[in-house]
Amino acid sequence: MKKDIEIPKVEGVGIAIVKENEYDEVDLMAYIINFNKYDLKNVLVSSKGYGRHEDRQIKTSSFSHYREEIKSGTAEALEPISDEVLGLNNEFFVTYYVDGVIHDKKFVFLPEVIQPGNFIEIKLLDKKGVLIR
Repeated sequence: MKKDIEIPKVEGVGIAIVKENEYDEVDLMAYIINFNKYDLKNVLVSSKGYGRHEDRQIKTSSFSHYREEIKSGTAEALEPISDEVLGLNNEFFVTYYVDGVIHDKKFVFLPEVIQPGNFIEIKLLDKKGVLIR
């Protein structure tokens, strides 16, 4: 029965959208961050954008990113974030394994969140951006 299925709580994993160096070609980049003291295995991140603009529904293409392992206390770049999707919900669905148990969580950046006024220092990346944990 559904009540008998144990769903592990996702902790210590985050998605950050950060401002890259002013000299980089890419202005904003999405990262997955492992704040845990253990490695994540077989990490799959699916991303997409969606929302409304001028009374019509908009959806972006979906992207998938696979990493065999993300070490404890590290981050991996996922994809550049273009200006065209900043007015949309930007969703990242993360799935990974810890000790053979699958974990998953959806991270959604609302349109008004990815703004310089909301940026914080993300020490692990040594960059400023927004972070959802």
